[in-house]
Amino acid sequence: MSEHPTAKDAMDRLLQIMAMLRDPVSGCPWDLQQTFASIAPHTLEEVYEVIDAIETGDMQQLQSELGDLLFQIVFYAQLGKEQEFFDFAGIAEAISTKLLQRHPHVFPGATLASYGKKGELTSDQVVANWEQLKAEERRQKHAAQQQSALNDVPFALPALLRAAKLQKRAATGGFDWPNVSPVILKVKEELAELEMAIVSKDSRNIEEEFGDILFTMVNLARHLGLNPESSLRQANCKFETRFRYIEDVLAKAGVVMKDLSEQELDSYWNEAKQAENQKER
Repeated sequence: MSEHPTAKDAMDRLLQIMAMLRDPVSGCPWDLQQTFASIAPHTLEEVYEVIDAIETGDMQQLQSELGDLLFQIVFYAQLGKEQEFFDFAGIAEAISTKLLQRHPHVFPGATLASYGKKGELTSDQVVANWEQLKAEERRQKHAAQQQSALNDVPFALPALLRAAKLQKRAATGGFDWPNVSPVILKVKEELAELEMAIVSKDSRNIEEEFGDILFTMVNLARHLGLNPESSLRQANCKFETRFRYIEDVLAKAGVVMKDLSEQELDSYWNEAKQAENQKER
């Protein structure tokens, strides 16, 4: 039985494999065709597969998916090295430096040597300090640009996640409601505006008002301390479970779903909810 490799040995092996895959003479034709832009969609897909493995609690699958995600980073590192932009060592060093600088309560001198001399900070103070440090980094990075708390919020983020980040940044700058009550009122206000838009049959206005509702709901989630993405994923799973239950019941009864009335479908839905509740007990 072979000895378990060290993290360094395993990482070196992976980097070597990546370099071989991109070798102009003996490498893989598909890998040789890839660019930063062509790899990006695969990276996003791998992230979602990691999240799926976490939510299903499959640790073996999670290890595999994390490996796939790591490969994406190694791929970018190889492309960067070939074009003399950066390499894997530079990536690792950059995040190490950033972590040292953003954790002064753990590394007071922003060095490994200063570890162990931490001050007394609460979790909330750590988060506040983290946001302040990131804001300063953004200020320095965009010194020649218009100063905005919204700098560096990527346009390519999924809309739900980007809405959450935009609102969090705005709140850090002081643009926020004091508590959840006015946010709930805002949800009701936006819903009323959507109803008016529907009555007017203005499709463009309907879409705009619907977007406002989604954006406000993300804000509500933030004030409730919830992650809107994970909340929606849970709702998706709940819907899928109940719908599959109805499909199974109807299939056994030889009933076609499209032949059922709204009331009958609602009855089956309530039955699915009851079955779900009993299963959870």
